[in-house]
Amino acid sequence: MDWTAIALSVRLATIVALILLVLGLPIAYWLTFSKWRGKFLVEGVVALPLVLPPTVLGLYVLMAIGSQSPIGRAWTAWTGHGLAFTFEGLVLASILYSLPFAVQPFASAFSQVDTTLLDASATLGASRWRTFQRIVLPLSVEGIVTGLVLSFAHTLGEFGVVLMVGGNLPGITRTVSISIYDQVQAFQYGAAHKTALLLLAFSFAVLASVYAILRKPWAVPALS
Repeated sequence: MDWTAIALSVRLATIVALILLVLGLPIAYWLTFSKWRGKFLVEGVVALPLVLPPTVLGLYVLMAIGSQSPIGRAWTAWTGHGLAFTFEGLVLASILYSLPFAVQPFASAFSQVDTTLLDASATLGASRWRTFQRIVLPLSVEGIVTGLVLSFAHTLGEFGVVLMVGGNLPGITRTVSISIYDQVQAFQYGAAHKTALLLLAFSFAVLASVYAILRKPWAVPALS
């Protein structure tokens, strides 16, 4: 079992999930409460990775961060090396690819908050930020946890996007899914089976946890 690839994948998934928590909350808040009629365009862009082939997204990300692109040149001038085929490039691509898995659960949770509570808070003079902190966030914890877990699990199992953007560099961009692919290509089916089984068990545990959160098994049943 390729523990280096597993550790790299866990590190990548953790970083991406935390970044998406920071980026996804304001995006989801805006999508939920904005009155702009054209926000469906933003919703479409956010949800695009759900239907776009990973290789297509990976290709355009690779072109956007390549050495001849403005982003690639700026990164090279800042760090002294390119962004493509690096761990940082994987993080950027994974953020774009896993964005809907964070934003959509966040937005769904925000939409279920009783708007009368928000109106009451505004009437009492609370700012939008204070209302978000004291009312929206506490009432949306389950959706936020769901989005955080799903974005982590989705990033952990990425293949097409990370292969296009990061290649297959051991210890740098070789994730666990690419390691499984390499093992199959080398006819190492036993090793591939062990790693795949580990991912299968982890994915099942993640989904079971998410469904458990949504079902609220700890809640006290209402008395009839």
